[in-house]
Amino acid sequence: MKSLEDLRKIRDKAQRETKLRGGQAGTRITIAMGTCGIAAGARECLQAILEELAARNQSEVLVVQTGCLGLCDQEPLVSVEVEGQPKVTYGRLDAAKCRKIVTEHIVNGHPIGEWAISTR
Repeated sequence: MKSLEDLRKIRDKAQRETKLRGGQAGTRITIAMGTCGIAAGARECLQAILEELAARNQSEVLVVQTGCLGLCDQEPLVSVEVEGQPKVTYGRLDAAKCRKIVTEHIVNGHPIGEWAISTR
């Protein structure tokens, strides 16, 4: 950080990311952040999702964390719930796949069936 402007950029980014993690929204992304998920890369998935949502100005999407879902062999796990559609849980993800989930499922409305492990 070399200037007040750099500090403002950091503050603005933190505020955008915080907004994505609270409030009411028609779309909810839940990331399993138990120790098994974290060990498998859930933190990187969370960061990729937050960055991609911010880059695409998707401020009406709620991003939350949960503990272990009991599917440790499928970690990292991300569930996407879009109002009026079935919940989709994706497994065996990485940051690149999470970015694509935001692009295809959240922005374009097309769930990625090959990564889905369950729908309810």
